[in-house]
Amino acid sequence: MRRSSPHFLAMGGREWALFSAIILAALVFTVASPFFATMGNIDTIIRNSIELMLVGLGMTLLLAMGGIDVSIGIVMGLAAIGVANALLAGWGALPAALLGPAIGAALGLFTGSVVVIGRIPAIVGTLGLFGVYRTAVFALLGGQWLSGLPTNLTGFLAATVLGIPVAAIAIAIVYLALWLALRRTPFGPHLLSIGNSEEKARLSGVPVTKVRLATFVVSGALTGLAASFYVANYRNVEMAIGSTLALDAIAAVVLGGTSIMGGRCSLIGTALGVILLRILQNGLLLVGVPSLWQPVVTGALLIGVLALEMPTSQLVALKTKWMRG
Repeated sequence: MRRSSPHFLAMGGREWALFSAIILAALVFTVASPFFATMGNIDTIIRNSIELMLVGLGMTLLLAMGGIDVSIGIVMGLAAIGVANALLAGWGALPAALLGPAIGAALGLFTGSVVVIGRIPAIVGTLGLFGVYRTAVFALLGGQWLSGLPTNLTGFLAATVLGIPVAAIAIAIVYLALWLALRRTPFGPHLLSIGNSEEKARLSGVPVTKVRLATFVVSGALTGLAASFYVANYRNVEMAIGSTLALDAIAAVVLGGTSIMGGRCSLIGTALGVILLRILQNGLLLVGVPSLWQPVVTGALLIGVLALEMPTSQLVALKTKWMRG
C-alpha cells in the first residue's frame, strides 16, 4: 500500500515548484504582453479561476479516493440553468445562490448511485452520464442562450465584508470546511484509505459505499456552487457551458500533486494548479495564440505530468482500477 499524505494544506516541494512556476509564467507574460499585468486582466484571471477552483476541489476528493467524474462540467451547466431560471422567476440572491449547490448535490448523488451502487466503472459511468446530461442541457435551453439575467446575484457575490469580497470569503470557508473534514474527521483517512486500496479499506472497517457516495455528493455540491458563481459573473448560460471543465479540473488537480492513482491529495496544490493553468491560458491568448488551442495546452500539461510521474506499470494499474470502478 502506498503511503497516504495527511498534509492536505501543507506547502511541500510540489507546491513550492508550482508557486515558482506561477511567478515565472507571470513574469514571462508581463514582458510578452503589455496587457497582462493590468488590474483589469488580473481581475479577469481571478474571475475565471473561481469556478475551476471549486470544481477542482471536488475533483481532488474524487481522484484521492481513486475515482473520477468526467461529467462534472455538464453538471455545472445543469445547475447554472436552474440558478438562471430561478433568477428569472424572481428569486432572491441568496435562495438562488443556494439552489446551485442543491442541484449539484442531487446530481452528484445520482452520479454516485450509478457508479457506486450500480457497480459501473467510474470512467465508463460518468462518460455515459456526460452524454445524458449534455442532452438535458440542450433540451432545457431549447437551442438558445439564457442571457440578460437579473443583477441581484451578481451584486450579492460582488459585495464586500470589511473590504473582503463575498466570493473570496465563500471560497475560503469552503477550503476551511474541507480541511477540517479531511484532517479532523474520519472522512479524510477513510478517503485516502479507499484510494490506496478499496479492498483493504473495506476489510479495515471503512464504510466504503457511504464514503464514496458522500464524495460524489460533496463534489456535486461544489460544482453547483461553481454554477452559482458562473451565473453571477457572466449573467448568461450558453450552450457549450462546461464542455472542457472536467479536463481543466483534472489537469489542475494533477498539477497540484493529487495522485491520479488515489491515496494522496493537496488542497493548496489544487489552488496553485488552477492559478497556473488560468495564467497560462490567459497569457497565451494575449500573445496571440487562438483560444482553440487552450485544450491542447491543458492536455499537453496533463500528459507531461503523468509521463514524468507514472511509470507504465502504474498507468496499467490505473486503467485496471478505473475499469473496475
